[in-house]
Amino acid sequence: MFAVIFGRPGCPFCVRAKELAEKLTEQRDDFNFRYIDIHAEGISQADLEKTVGKPVETVPQIFLDQAHIGGYTEFEAHAKANLGLFD
Repeated sequence: MFAVIFGRPGCPFCVRAKELAEKLTEQRDDFNFRYIDIHAEGISQADLEKTVGKPVETVPQIFLDQAHIGGYTEFEAHAKANLGLFD
């Protein structure tokens, strides 16, 4: 499974999503991720909306195996339900 996390500097939920992805990478042999800083990469809100396929107001925006999963809350719930994540 490969996750792509679109985030920005100073975003606490982006930091938490990255930390969760790092934890999953350590715990699972079949999980990896890429964190994309939308400011450093010059990705606008309109660009992100095209990628997601709907209007977005917040980051992070997270994809698992190219399927949009949502933000941090949805990512955490998915990890607990499907990836064996325990707090």
